[in-house]
Amino acid sequence: MKPLVAAVAVLVSLAVGAQAQTPEIDAVRARAEQGDAEAQFDLGFRYNTGRGVRQDTAEAARWYRLAAEQGLAGAQFNVGLMYDNGRGVPQDDAEAVRWYRLAADQGVASAQFNLGNMYFNGLGVPQDDAEAVRWYRLAVDAANSASSRITRSRRR
Repeated sequence: MKPLVAAVAVLVSLAVGAQAQTPEIDAVRARAEQGDAEAQFDLGFRYNTGRGVRQDTAEAARWYRLAAEQGLAGAQFNVGLMYDNGRGVPQDDAEAVRWYRLAADQGVASAQFNLGNMYFNGLGVPQDDAEAVRWYRLAVDAANSASSRITRSRRR
């Protein structure tokens, strides 16, 4: 009879989306709650992907935004993506542009490319082919630079 009770308890917890927290996640959460931008980004990633926690895009957006407001470029890019796609936040092209620009200004190639797309398509900004091309070129330069660094590090 006890195995049946245990099986029912597991099924009920799965049905309500409960997931056991691990000491690793508890430690990340503690650091994130203390304002550690890297931990906030990590927690955002975990909620976005469901890695170790129940997937929750609104919670992911909240943690990414906290890290982004501290200037973490990867988090700024992810907040832009979330606004661009309406994941965890209402879809908002102008907000996507704002966050992409912050990350792009820090050299994030993906943010530069996406910002170029926003200008090319006139989403959240006036349509501007010249500005789109400028951002696309910066994205290519940043990607090439990153590729060169990886190649050099592998030769050592």
